[in-house]
Amino acid sequence: MAGTLALLLDPTCVALNLRSTRHGAALHEIAHLLDGRPEVTDFQGFLAELLARERLDTTCLGNQVALPHARTEHVAKIVMAVGRSEPGVLFEDCGQTVRLIFVLGTPPSSAGEYLQVVGTLCRIIKDPANCEALMTAPTAAAFVRTLVDLEARVLGTASGPRCHG
Repeated sequence: MAGTLALLLDPTCVALNLRSTRHGAALHEIAHLLDGRPEVTDFQGFLAELLARERLDTTCLGNQVALPHARTEHVAKIVMAVGRSEPGVLFEDCGQTVRLIFVLGTPPSSAGEYLQVVGTLCRIIKDPANCEALMTAPTAAAFVRTLVDLEARVLGTASGPRCHG
């Protein structure tokens, strides 16, 4: 599904300089970017489920990226917020320092869309050069543009000549 990340993320939900260096505090800081969004019907319920899911198993993906997430009735559609930390945030459960944290909330009825989003993010972040491009984006708007461009590249939807089957 081309353009999925562009529909989910806007610059108001991107924190480029996380203040928090501890795992739990960083998740709170990033999740609070979603507080007040119309898609989040009960922020405190969403936050509680996000933190509960995080205690179950690591959400570290490698390449200094984590994807904390919750499947919850407290969001009307998929929501995403991103936090970036130059020094990194220690995720004690996996012993990794994480610099990019993508927080997702998904309604139970959107499992397929959720898997597409996660699959796209995984394809993007598996390349260290892509992670570096996200780490060096100078503004939240530039971060979103970079992420959308990387999505188009990994999905083969960038403008220009295409193969038709």
